[in-house]
Amino acid sequence: MSYHAKIDWVSQFQRLEGAYATSTMRSYYSDVQIFETWCDQQALTPFPATVETVCTFLETQGQVVAPSTVKRRLYGIRKVHRLLDLPDPTLHEDVNLALRKVRRLRPNRPKQAKGMTHDYLEKFLEVQPNSPWGLRNKAMLSLGYDLLTRRSELVALRTEDIAWRRDGTLQVLIRRSKTDQYGDGRIAFTSRRSAKLLEDWLEYRGMHIAPLFCPIYHGKAINRELTDMVVRRLIRESAEKAGFDRSIALAFSGHSMRVGAAQDLLSAGHDTAAIMRAGGWKSVDVLARYLEYAEFNVWA
Repeated sequence: MSYHAKIDWVSQFQRLEGAYATSTMRSYYSDVQIFETWCDQQALTPFPATVETVCTFLETQGQVVAPSTVKRRLYGIRKVHRLLDLPDPTLHEDVNLALRKVRRLRPNRPKQAKGMTHDYLEKFLEVQPNSPWGLRNKAMLSLGYDLLTRRSELVALRTEDIAWRRDGTLQVLIRRSKTDQYGDGRIAFTSRRSAKLLEDWLEYRGMHIAPLFCPIYHGKAINRELTDMVVRRLIRESAEKAGFDRSIALAFSGHSMRVGAAQDLLSAGHDTAAIMRAGGWKSVDVLARYLEYAEFNVWA
């Protein structure tokens, strides 16, 4: 039996549950499994790995996946070695050089999701069915746009996070985000339309369900959260139903509500500070990528 067959890294990874987002944990498990499988195929020992093994793995991966993915897999390998209290090869300078080679080999400009701007939102709302699913979908699309949410933030909303205001709008507490891992949260506000659409959805759904948006089975609301993949699928399917070419529909993602709303705010004349506050951005550089195409439209 080989040495690495005795290493139970999966059980050690379970110690991380709750400390990282579900999506992060899913990626870690996948990345480390890919590394272990590759080592098996090369007759190499993954845990503890040698510096040479890690370098070769990174450079091999750099031929087939994006540099950001290679970097994430390196983090997964590092995490396993630390959890198992094994000598960590990932901090060696040769590993750093291997990662730099990967970046230079495949320059990776971040791919920007197509923005679901207000014009797209109007069309997407129009094609929703006259059914419980349509009620939910309309509320999700409109609320996600108003709040500039990531898909994970939208599906994580709870009924208790919503408060109606006297002017017919909503105040919403977004408890946790990608850049707010400890759940300090941010407050955001909606339009009257989003408030009305959510009211219609909740009237059907009932107030006994904790997640704000939930699955529907045989016309009945189920008391559990949606997965964030539902958001991406909803946006892309709405684009296709609205008559857009499939190539355009596939350019949308679960981030499109956030991107489109930010672009609309810029086009409406709001400054960077206001947009950062509305969307909870911490980095001007990240926001700049979201606004790149909006700036083009403004000056066209």
